[in-house]
Amino acid sequence: MTFFLGRDVDIFINTEAVHHATAAGVFVDAAGDLAVTSGSGDNTFALPLDSGTNAGCEVQNLTGVDVSIGAVDEDITYFGERSVTKAEIKKETVVTLTKKKSNNVFDGIYNNGGRYGVSGASYGTSFSDGLGMPSQQKAGSDITYGYRIHVRMKNGTETFSVPNACVQSHTTTLNADGTSEETIEFMSYVTPLVTNGAVATDETTAANI
Repeated sequence: MTFFLGRDVDIFINTEAVHHATAAGVFVDAAGDLAVTSGSGDNTFALPLDSGTNAGCEVQNLTGVDVSIGAVDEDITYFGERSVTKAEIKKETVVTLTKKKSNNVFDGIYNNGGRYGVSGASYGTSFSDGLGMPSQQKAGSDITYGYRIHVRMKNGTETFSVPNACVQSHTTTLNADGTSEETIEFMSYVTPLVTNGAVATDETTAANI
């Protein structure tokens, strides 16, 4: 587990679908309703995959970022031996973002159907209900399950990207001084990507998800 202060890193959120005129990201209006194209007064939650670390999808007012990197193992036991083989099945990565609460974007995403990213027959023009196979959640032929979270160091030299991350939980806390903070947790079983310079914007393949 690694903890960063908000001043140490920049966080960017992308969808797993590339940009299109009818699907330009994930946006939340004042009532908490979701849309894939921006309207007047809407707040941005995520921009398309090919936006990368565009300033428009940076999470503002961050106070802390918690990155937990692990793996899911299968234990294989042998007759006559106490020790077991730990066979790695898949990676397990959790990214937890904590920020000063300034709008209802995280509330809208968690409560109104935005937890699993975009889908749709063409370019991610609707939201997934999370009930199907992740490999079958597609925009055209591209897998669009979840979101891609970019954790970039402030010096801009290295970026840790978590593909196909779904929203796992969301909480809001009221502090004694009257300020509110909110936390949103993303979880992914897809192997993270570490890049220098340009971030990874390639679509996830069925073999990786």
